[in-house]
Amino acid sequence: MTAATSSSSRPRVLSRLAAAGASLLLLAACSTSSPEDSLQAELGLDGIDGREIVEQLDASTDDRPFAFMASVREDEVLLGDGTQEVAVALPEDELYVSIAPYVDQTHECYYHSLATCQGELVEQPVSVTITADDGTVLVDEDATTYANGFVGFWLPRDVEGTIEVTYADKTGSVPFSTGEGDPTCITTLQVA
Repeated sequence: MTAATSSSSRPRVLSRLAAAGASLLLLAACSTSSPEDSLQAELGLDGIDGREIVEQLDASTDDRPFAFMASVREDEVLLGDGTQEVAVALPEDELYVSIAPYVDQTHECYYHSLATCQGELVEQPVSVTITADDGTVLVDEDATTYANGFVGFWLPRDVEGTIEVTYADKTGSVPFSTGEGDPTCITTLQVA
């Protein structure tokens, strides 16, 4: 399992949204495509699946909040523009867990908002170890938090364990689980 990586070659989602914002209703009225396809196209996310949407938006360097809604749920990513909302399926055998380690400041979160969540440690190197209760190491890697202060991982479903993050000379850990109804946003991991 690896963290989604940020890249300067990723489309600038907000630029596409701003450029096409006024045409959304016109396109919806004239188009024979589904509302999901229309909204995804409007947001610059057409032709990609739910997993790719989550990875691209979480790693986006665009300033938050975005001009649209995007929320990672247990089995879908919800996208909305204020007039319509669509759900794009996520993998059945994995749950996306986005982690915002912090030193001094955090926010409450349950379902990760790709459009508004902002963590404290922006573009900082961290070491992440995610271990299942049975001792299986699911993730053991160095990563860099995204511009939103998070780093995300696809984890197997129905697993419980511990997430440990080291930042500079500080370490912290929290329990996690990937069962039905479990959170996709971890903002309780303080490194001290």
